[in-house]
Formats: sequence, structure tokens, C-alpha cells
Amino acid sequence: MVKEKVKGETSRDRFKRLAVIRTKKVIDKLRVLGHCANKSVYAYEDEDVKKIFSAIDKELKRVKSKFNESKAGDFQL
Repeated sequence: MVKEKVKGETSRDRFKRLAVIRTKKVIDKLRVLGHCANKSVYAYEDEDVKKIFSAIDKELKRVKSKFNESKAGDFQL
């Protein structure tokens, strides 16, 4: 869902507004995932946990690299 640009909002303002909203959503979803750690309610193996966090780590690295890519393109002589 693409939201309309707020009138008079700079690209920096838009980044800050959306980054805060999206970061809070990611943190909230991680907390919800943490509920699955309750062994009295859920049954899981160590391998399941490794797969979950491997997938999360892989995606986190991929997204972080997107933020660093722009810096690599600033090469000058």
C-alpha cells in the first residue's frame, strides 16, 4: 500500500515518518514470534529455532546491504 505524500513533506521527513512506523511493526512482529517460545504451549525442536533465526538473519543482512549499497556507489577519484 503506497501512501500519499504529505503536502510539504521532504524526502527526509517521509523517510523518518515511514521508517519509525515500519520499524515499530517489525519489532512488534518479533515480540509476537517470541510468544512461540513458550514450551508449555508449543512443541518445537532446536532445528526449528535455527531455521527461523537463520531466515530472519538472512533477510536482515539483505535489507542492511540495501542501505549500504548507496555508499559503495559514491566512488570518486
